[in-house]
Amino acid sequence: MKNIQFLAIGDVVIDAFIELEDARVTCDINDENCTISMRFGDKIPFKKATVVEGVGNSPNASVSASKLGLNSKVLTYVGNDKHGEDCKRALTDNGVGVELVQVEDGQATNYHYVLSYEAERTILVKHAEFNYNLAKELSEVESVEWMYLSSLAENSLPYHGQIAKYLKDNPETKLAFQPGTFQMKLGYEKLKDIYESAELFFCNKEEANKILIEAGIFSESESDMKIILKEMKNLGPNITVITDGPDGAYTYDGDKMLFVPMYPDPKPPVERTGAGDSFSSAFTSFIAGGMSVEDALLRAPINSMNVVQHIGAQAGLLTKEEIEGWLAKKPDDYKISLK
Repeated sequence: MKNIQFLAIGDVVIDAFIELEDARVTCDINDENCTISMRFGDKIPFKKATVVEGVGNSPNASVSASKLGLNSKVLTYVGNDKHGEDCKRALTDNGVGVELVQVEDGQATNYHYVLSYEAERTILVKHAEFNYNLAKELSEVESVEWMYLSSLAENSLPYHGQIAKYLKDNPETKLAFQPGTFQMKLGYEKLKDIYESAELFFCNKEEANKILIEAGIFSESESDMKIILKEMKNLGPNITVITDGPDGAYTYDGDKMLFVPMYPDPKPPVERTGAGDSFSSAFTSFIAGGMSVEDALLRAPINSMNVVQHIGAQAGLLTKEEIEGWLAKKPDDYKISLK
């Protein structure tokens, strides 16, 4: 545990997937701002329920990194309960080191509910507020090559300050930052040091607009991806990576702006939870393993393609060999282009 190649930091949860069969989705004229509705005060049938342990943005990334051949560990918190033990066991079974998992008495392990309907999902979340303390957690760790930071609870602002200080004191550690819901809610100014410390930054197009509007850069949502990429890069990350759902993904390093289309689905998606995590973690893992940005960008969407063919964020994660197998049979129009 002295030297860690890939360390994922963020909350771990148990996801209970409930596959709905009797619901209605309505959207505005632009197919945005969609809502799901069910009959109120009634008994609603569902197809099935599936419980997945040891998940969450950062734990998902740790499992992905492990499957891609990195020495991967996760730094997270659980309660002193059965759910916490189940999360640790699930991560261990997936090849992730759990030596840094902190067990806190008097607190419950995070447990979320995922309403799954027609390949999309709505997640009911509640993050327990643990006593985060990075100095304690990393007291016996000599070095970290890559730190992957994502979703934490609302009381975690001081913890982000500790992480920023660690990165300043240990410049050899590279940061990949994929902000979760509460981190975006905290806003750019409060997490400025994190943004500026990031070697890699990940979000989707909608999230980028939210971040830039909150930061006062945009007054309303922007559709031009070139403008979005440049403004996100100006917030401090060395390389900005923005996904745009079925319209592909982009990177920008201040010089080159690259684009890759979505790798085509072999069949209709089953469930989209973890698509972003699988892309971001694969991209980071390939960069950590010495690949170029172009080669990492070409491979990361393949991980996402397979994840959405399964329920949950981890069942469809691929090994490096499996990704190379899919890449070998890619369609001719699946390639990197300059924007």
